[in-house]
Amino acid sequence: MTPHERPGRKTLQGLLVVSVEQAVAAPYCACKLADAGARVIKVERPEGDFARGYDRTAKGESAYFVWLNRGKESVALDLKDPEDLAVLRRMIDRADVFIQNLAPGAAGRLGIGSQALREADPRLITLDISGYGEEGPYRDMKAYDLLIQAETGLAAITGHPAGPGRVGVSVCDIAAGMYGYMAVLEALLERAGSGCGKAIQVSLFDALADWMTVPLLQQSHGGQAPRRVGLNHPSIAPYGAYAAADGEVVVSIQNEREWHRFCVEVLERPDLAGDPRFADTSARVANRPALDAEIAAVWGRLERTEVVARLERAKIAYGRVNSLADLAGHPQLRRAVVATPAGDLDLVAPPARLVGEAVNLGSVPALDEQGAALRREFAAERGQAAAPRDAAAQGETVR
Repeated sequence: MTPHERPGRKTLQGLLVVSVEQAVAAPYCACKLADAGARVIKVERPEGDFARGYDRTAKGESAYFVWLNRGKESVALDLKDPEDLAVLRRMIDRADVFIQNLAPGAAGRLGIGSQALREADPRLITLDISGYGEEGPYRDMKAYDLLIQAETGLAAITGHPAGPGRVGVSVCDIAAGMYGYMAVLEALLERAGSGCGKAIQVSLFDALADWMTVPLLQQSHGGQAPRRVGLNHPSIAPYGAYAAADGEVVVSIQNEREWHRFCVEVLERPDLAGDPRFADTSARVANRPALDAEIAAVWGRLERTEVVARLERAKIAYGRVNSLADLAGHPQLRRAVVATPAGDLDLVAPPARLVGEAVNLGSVPALDEQGAALRREFAAERGQAAAPRDAAAQGETVR
């Protein structure tokens, strides 16, 4: 901690979040709430969140689980067991926010659907995360990240011209988790004034469909979807990776002033600035093969350090095509330490910096690490039956 950093009181301190969660989307949302100071109780199935078993690369822990579950308390509950379900209900009774990403319809069958919970407690904020939403012909379909990448058309515009590709991280899950987090924060702000919570629904499909707005407009109104162009940009040129003699450099030209400087100072070909084939962005995209050939003819005989030096002198945006090993040693990468059952690990620090405050990440729990303490804390009061709120819900849980 530097002399100017202080721990500070976290924004959501004092709020209780109960999250019946697994995989990525809901844990991502709950993790951000935990980072902001909320007390987050993670409810896992008895065998644990299946993301615990995705890999063993982080000192024997799952990289996914370590990333998404810091700062939470873990309790393992069998929601088909009436007593365990009653523990969950008592947690929800005290909660400010309830999150779930169970299979379609499962929360309702357990008697913990958002409508029933909010009728009992109008201050409660509920967040239901699903694959395709609560309505429509796909609502009962299971959904995972790659399936949504394919269904939304993301895979069709990603990859090389020879074939579609998958974005290499779980963008659909992350997008849904981010939208859920934003919506919960908005609901908390509104509740502070109105005293009423909200029922929030976020689906992976809706989240990615929003991210696909520009290519969808291009398809709907321009009559043509963006083509797969690898590391190039489908509608701007030059904007992509070009090979120097010893490696690739990504360059981005955003306007005609930059294009002129690029021709004069980087390519040292001022004649290209006035070439009608490259007169504007649309012309350069239409004549991309010729443009690529002109750039390759110059860059192919230069070392990458020389290309970078010219780009910097010309104040042209550029980047290197780094490996993950390069990222691990990147001088701009910020790290933060998190405690896990396997020992301390370095994670990427949260992107939003709170100026003057130190980064302080909560620890990653072992399965059911706080289970005994939570069962005591949320035990039935003397004379109170450990049962669901109503008999109809009880019938759903014991079938």
